Amino acid sequence: MAIIISVLALLATFYQLYLQRIHNEKSLKPLGQVDLGDQKKRLYIHIQNNGLGPMLIDTLTFINQGHHYFAISDCLSLDPKSYWHILLSNTAKKIILPNAYLVVFEKNIESHSLEEIESIRKQLSSITLKVDYRDIYENRFTLKRSLEWFSRHMTDEKSLK
Repeated sequence: MAIIISVLALLATFYQLYLQRIHNEKSLKPLGQVDLGDQKKRLYIHIQNNGLGPMLIDTLTFINQGHHYFAISDCLSLDPKSYWHILLSNTAKKIILPNAYLVVFEKNIESHSLEEIESIRKQLSSITLKVDYRDIYENRFTLKRSLEWFSRHMTDEKSLK
């Protein structure tokens, strides 16, 4: 009888260990979100981590007219020194902590004309951002968002094409 109780207690312990592991994985899951901003002074693209675990970024892919690029500077005709952007490589990965964000693109537009701002918006609106990331348990996730949102203020119908 004592052996049966010992075996049952051991099985219950292993089951509790399994449940704790599942709970830990769900508790430390990163929740990625692409935030877009179009304010009076700046345009930006951020990757926000709204989860409770760190977000380990593997790749950022910018899709523009069917072509895949690994840097936003390859998709834009702007001087890369005129805006903040991020480059990822196999040796330089990024980690986004919970309730933090990674700046993918940010440009100060305070001193630009309306035509220049619309040109930037038009270039950004044709891009789709794909983020491949994982959690600390090596579970992989993909986040994809079109940047077409930037075209919502476009005044010229021809500029959307």
